[in-house]
Amino acid sequence: MLPTAKIGPYTLPNPLIVAPMAGVTDRPFRQLCRRMGAGLAVSEMVIADSKLWHTRKSRTRMNHQGEPEPRSVQIAGGDPEMLADAARQNAEFGAQIIDINMGCPAKKVCNKAAGSALMKDEKLVREILEAVVNAVDIPVTLKMRTGWDQDNRNATVIARMAEDAGIQAIAVHGRTRSDKYNGDAEYDTIAEVKTCVTIPVFANGDITTPEKARRVLEHTGADGLLIGRGAQGRPWVFREILHYLQTGEHLPAPSLDEVEQILTGHLAELHSFYGEKMGVRIARKHVGWYLQSHDQSKQFRQRFNAIEDALEQKDRIEQYFSGLRNGEVFAA
Repeated sequence: MLPTAKIGPYTLPNPLIVAPMAGVTDRPFRQLCRRMGAGLAVSEMVIADSKLWHTRKSRTRMNHQGEPEPRSVQIAGGDPEMLADAARQNAEFGAQIIDINMGCPAKKVCNKAAGSALMKDEKLVREILEAVVNAVDIPVTLKMRTGWDQDNRNATVIARMAEDAGIQAIAVHGRTRSDKYNGDAEYDTIAEVKTCVTIPVFANGDITTPEKARRVLEHTGADGLLIGRGAQGRPWVFREILHYLQTGEHLPAPSLDEVEQILTGHLAELHSFYGEKMGVRIARKHVGWYLQSHDQSKQFRQRFNAIEDALEQKDRIEQYFSGLRNGEVFAA
């Protein structure tokens, strides 16, 4: 049976959430994943220091025009007052859920005592949680890892702290900060977190197939799943997992025609959202993800990455798919 996922007053259409990924989960990608079956999509992290919000990167990250509700915005930083102010301002800008980043393992984030680095300082964690919750009247959620390193898994401690502070839901990535994205995610700690709090718990990490999604839900007892890298170049993974969880049956793989339609539509949205110059550059990584199972030699991607014109990108993709049409199914 499919779990019912709630965050504060919001009952999500389904328990599959697009995990926040810097440089990936921009507005075009979030909207695409929602159309492909995701129940919620969390924004890229917004740095808490509002003095930096004048940059192009911050402005695009804070653009939620036309997105379906509820709109969830992730904030990152290490200063309680600054995070509280960022939460207040984003709520004024239209955020309906604020997510606190204590999960990012990137050096440039952790070196500034933010992201998963915060888990090392439980006193500071408590101060941040209380400050942000008290700053807004919308739900606040927390994304974290299982701990700092293999010998210091403190997710259960922080989960209890979060519930006491008024956090409405927790997402746990099944790796420690020191693991980065290496090795396999472990789900025992997530299961422990689920048993020690009453608020919703979402599992995250290495969820790439319908079968894996079901196993993780069963093993952890989680209220839902966050899917990140598994959706890169495969936004239809949400509908595949949802269908499998509901019926126990697999959806057919998308046809070449449908994948081409999804990809060219995604390109057009990126070009429109960022403008041609930046849109063309940002499109390159997405095209690489879409085509990685077919273009294993990377020859097409190398040529594609040299293109500087939006219309030429579109034409080259159409030519590429024309060359693939000796088969009917896009195997990805």
